[in-house]
Amino acid sequence: MVHEQIVARGVSDQRTLEAMATVPRHLFVDDAMRARAYGDYPLPIAAGQTISQPYIVASMTEALQLKGSERVLEIGTGSGYQAAVLSRLCEQVYTIERINTLLASARKVFDALRYFNIVAKLDDGTMGWPENAPYDAIIVTAGGPEIPQPLIDQLADPGRLIIPVGDQQIQELQLLTKSEGEVRVEVLSSVRFVDLIGQHGWSG
Repeated sequence: MVHEQIVARGVSDQRTLEAMATVPRHLFVDDAMRARAYGDYPLPIAAGQTISQPYIVASMTEALQLKGSERVLEIGTGSGYQAAVLSRLCEQVYTIERINTLLASARKVFDALRYFNIVAKLDDGTMGWPENAPYDAIIVTAGGPEIPQPLIDQLADPGRLIIPVGDQQIQELQLLTKSEGEVRVEVLSSVRFVDLIGQHGWSG
């Protein structure tokens, strides 16, 4: 998976590649999907959600440029796979999920793998997690029409935030960087994610 799908498409950060090779992706999908867990495509999980294809997980992770000491906020725990990858690359992961069944399932896998630097809660991710802010990096794994202001406010300076922005049909993967009080946004690629639902106009 790592060499054929991820390295071949240009992901080169060695720490990201090692994390992708280490985290057992098949544990984050239903038993019926395990034979397809390492394929080059997203897979359905519970509650009408998906686990992103491995390349997208690696690409978004690499864009955060994690060095090991960061505190990272994830919006949209889903299967828990992205949080698990992040946990191998930073000091602490805070992850928020709005669907209780997904959160409960992800927590079981985190515990089984002894990934104890992941803290998860059930909540509206569009509001972030202000109690633990600021975050060195923020990753949003669901699409919405704009970058929620609470997430920008909770991002450290310097800090990096990656999020899919757009409607249900067309989305751009945007990288927001905050440095010396300035906020800049760069478009990385076209993507399609499930919807982020919250208080800022997302629809599902």
